[in-house]
Amino acid sequence: MFQSFWQAGFESACHINKYGVRLDMIAATQHDKLADADYAMLAETGFRTARDGCRWHLIDRNGQYDFAPLRPLAEAAERHNVQVIWNLCHYGWPDGLDILKPEFVDRFARYAGAVARFLKDHTSRVPFFCPINEISFFCWAAARFLYPFAEGQDDAIKHQLVRATIAACEAIWDVEPRARFLLADPIINVVAPPGRPDLEEPAARHREAQFEAWDMLAGRKQPSLGGNPKYLDIIGANYYYDNQWEIPDNKLAWDAVPRDSRWIPLHRQLQNLYERYGRPVIVAETSHFGRGRGRWIRDVANEVKLALEAGAPVEGICIYPILDRHDWEDPKWWHHSGLWDLKRDRQGNLRRVLNRGYAAGLRRAREVLPG
Repeated sequence: MFQSFWQAGFESACHINKYGVRLDMIAATQHDKLADADYAMLAETGFRTARDGCRWHLIDRNGQYDFAPLRPLAEAAERHNVQVIWNLCHYGWPDGLDILKPEFVDRFARYAGAVARFLKDHTSRVPFFCPINEISFFCWAAARFLYPFAEGQDDAIKHQLVRATIAACEAIWDVEPRARFLLADPIINVVAPPGRPDLEEPAARHREAQFEAWDMLAGRKQPSLGGNPKYLDIIGANYYYDNQWEIPDNKLAWDAVPRDSRWIPLHRQLQNLYERYGRPVIVAETSHFGRGRGRWIRDVANEVKLALEAGAPVEGICIYPILDRHDWEDPKWWHHSGLWDLKRDRQGNLRRVLNRGYAAGLRRAREVLPG
């Protein structure tokens, strides 16, 4: 399905944070300016598939489209023969557009179709899109620390994003019937504290909620939204160290020895996704930070190997972010989560510096899963 099993993801979030600041992580990492060097770097290190972003708020000028922000990324990827899964909406949209109004769905569909036409002129390969990244996570975060800060509107936003995804798929298929779609959301495990049977039911509801967006897209829930199994193409499981916790927010340690008995191994979660939907799966985002990066990616590879051996068709693992990124709220705090750290030189350029510990861990992970 993909040109490489091991994939690289460029952080492309462009939402408005709680301080009212619009982020642009592609610009913050200078990926927009260094796209050619970045894609050359991927190709040289064996990454032939990547996730990258189309910045809706920059491309869509009140219904008129300016592809200058996307062109250098698309041309660099094509020049270096790297296949791209394009994020169309990564938490952000144009100013003045109300997510809960019908115009949001219509405008997103028109924008998606326009992007598909632009990319069709730049490559003959089958296009891959992630229409809206992490619907479920965004709905939770939009009521707390991401714009539109709509407390109590989780369900309404989720329904709207499902409608928008469906409309975008149809608009893209009108342009390119071969298009494939990645539907990415976090996979989580929420448990009750010991001795708190009263919290078992809330924990179970939270666990089940992780499937709602996929179920709606497939038409299993809220069929009035227009869902159909055809929209559930490739399941993207976003998986990080803090995706398992005890109510209210006590994280289950991924590196504890022995692990908490309530911890669900990644291979079982991937098997559950495949058994639930019968669709191919990729680990669409995964990474750690600091010195734990190398061990984390080795653990992920071992778990995916077990899932494959059990018959789950896992089609890839995407290291996300492939470049380090700064925090969503504090631009001075860099997370040290990429395969390449970023070091600013005297001219203000962010040099890509390979993290040797992470690279060593990835080499060992590739021995487990060559791809």
